[in-house]
Amino acid sequence: MTDVGRVVERIWLGNGIGPATVRAALWPLELLYGGLVAARGVMYDQRLLPTRASALPAISVGNLTVGGTGKTPVAAWIAGRLGNASAKPAIVLRGYGEDEVAVHRALNPGVPVLANVDRAAAIQRAAWDGADVAVLDDGFQHRQIARVADLVLLSVEQLLRPRRLIPAGPWRERLESAARADLVILTRKSASTEDAARARALVALSVPVPPIALVQLVPDVLVDARTGEKRPLELRGVRVHAIAAVGEPELFRRQLEQLGAEVSLTAFPDHHAFTASDIAALARAVPADGAAICTLKDAVKLAQRWPGPSRLWYVSQQLLVEQGQEDIDRLLQRVLDARVARASTPSTPG
Repeated sequence: MTDVGRVVERIWLGNGIGPATVRAALWPLELLYGGLVAARGVMYDQRLLPTRASALPAISVGNLTVGGTGKTPVAAWIAGRLGNASAKPAIVLRGYGEDEVAVHRALNPGVPVLANVDRAAAIQRAAWDGADVAVLDDGFQHRQIARVADLVLLSVEQLLRPRRLIPAGPWRERLESAARADLVILTRKSASTEDAARARALVALSVPVPPIALVQLVPDVLVDARTGEKRPLELRGVRVHAIAAVGEPELFRRQLEQLGAEVSLTAFPDHHAFTASDIAALARAVPADGAAICTLKDAVKLAQRWPGPSRLWYVSQQLLVEQGQEDIDRLLQRVLDARVARASTPSTPG
């Protein structure tokens, strides 16, 4: 991880006197930030800030934290489910990095992916190009656009830690803000079922309004980042150099360790743009008798630049709905019904 990334991670997650002292010094800024976010929310709730109509029925997939919830794979899964139901989804996102667009295109080939700071314009473009529903990736705080359904993701691992707002921690909004969602989805990567039950109880106590679903992101197979060859995830005793430029990179390490691998990790900030020197150093760090393994989010940036001699693999993640399938289906049906209702008045270029 870069020096800045290490400092931020230590401030947010570190134990000991040093990180605690910095967090205490940041407390006034955390209070100020929380007050501004709350005031903005009230202004939207009271309609003092405008919400624009969407050119397509939209479902938002967002979170309350800076990364680490599995938002991109869940948004891609939602788009896939809508496509399987005969809809023509488009994925719309702000586009913080090249990786997000590339990951969506890898997970859903053929689904349009539009990155634009002006998400209303992106949805209009998608409508003109033939889409009939929009999936907003990271849209929970983007309240300028009306949506048919709002999903908010909460990481089990993050919920069981102290919840500090920016800049003292990774939380964009307080947990209670999840009450404005239509569905809360708890995601877990390395957390146990017992941890998931504790997190669910915590959310139910703090956010009594929306239903709560539980989804697990499970390592599925190894995929050669360059050729697409797939292999079973047989890592027991294998020395792995893990590469992760994602939110919560330690969770990726834990997933690999739970599979029995002996893991060393090089972590970078989310959406990191790998330099030539970064890649050369990563290739040198791979054990001669081991493997280089990254996430799909990293593979889309590294595959064509990986120098070898080791092959670069990424872990394909499978999404398993453990609880709340009916609630998810009900929300998706709401979007599909809105699509049918909108079909009689399609958008046309102005």
